[in-house]
Amino acid sequence: MLRFTESDVRRLLPMRETIERLRVVFTDYASGRAQNQPRRRLVLPGGATLHQLAAAWGGYFGAKVYSTHVKHGAYFTVLLYDAETAKPLAEFEANHLGQIRTGAVSGLAADLLLPQGQRVDAACIGTGFQAHSQVAALAAVRTLSSLKVYSRSAEKRQNFAVEMRELLGAATEIREAESAEAAAEGAKVLITATWAKDPVIEASAVAKGTLVLAMGSNQPQRRELPAELVRNNIVVVEDTEACRVEAGDLLLAFDEADWSRVVELRSLVAGAPPPATENTVVFKSVGMGLEDVGAAALIYERAVKDHS
Repeated sequence: MLRFTESDVRRLLPMRETIERLRVVFTDYASGRAQNQPRRRLVLPGGATLHQLAAAWGGYFGAKVYSTHVKHGAYFTVLLYDAETAKPLAEFEANHLGQIRTGAVSGLAADLLLPQGQRVDAACIGTGFQAHSQVAALAAVRTLSSLKVYSRSAEKRQNFAVEMRELLGAATEIREAESAEAAAEGAKVLITATWAKDPVIEASAVAKGTLVLAMGSNQPQRRELPAELVRNNIVVVEDTEACRVEAGDLLLAFDEADWSRVVELRSLVAGAPPPATENTVVFKSVGMGLEDVGAAALIYERAVKDHS
């Protein structure tokens, strides 16, 4: 069984290729050729939690297993198996794998929901680990004219702005915003990548026609977006089953009837027409084992090819 470190993952899992891999994975999911098991959590009295996601796609199946503790951090592992023989193929240190695939699914959604060739003014609320890959994924599918960044910490805003200038280059204007509302002003794409428990922006601050990429919350009691923004606009979800378990942004805003109007990412990948560009669209992702298996398989295939 092969073992991949974090540095291996970063070397073998480039963003553009990951987005394209997820396009194939979600196409197969739409046609019934892939399976996904939503996250399950085992919560211990002392504050530790064990999280498990599983999926099958193509010639592979596998699982991501990770532990978290609010005081001691998070530890991620992905296991990949051969679907025909059940033979273990690879084990991955998966902190960056999760970061990259989470960005990639937002990048795939943006590619499907934004007009081709459009230059984009973007904003990012949140400046942590996941925010970096969200911006990188958006930049992989569209040219960014500008990016405004906001965090409650002025130091984090400044540091993130420096990172984004290095990532995006001089062609993209990078500005620090003093508030979430100031960041959203004029943005065609608004990324929310925070660990907030309560909404980080007012619905009135999000202009009509904005694409909102909301990925920060994957727990039913937490949300980044106000109920009004979710209820009154088009909602695209990574996966309905998964979101009904843990997408607090939707669970805290929706009535039961609202679930019937959500659009699944796999249907867009399979060719369903996207919403009209004048509509505000919220894309909500919570993370899927299917993405982990697809990304892990890409790393494994690239490594095997390199050594052949």
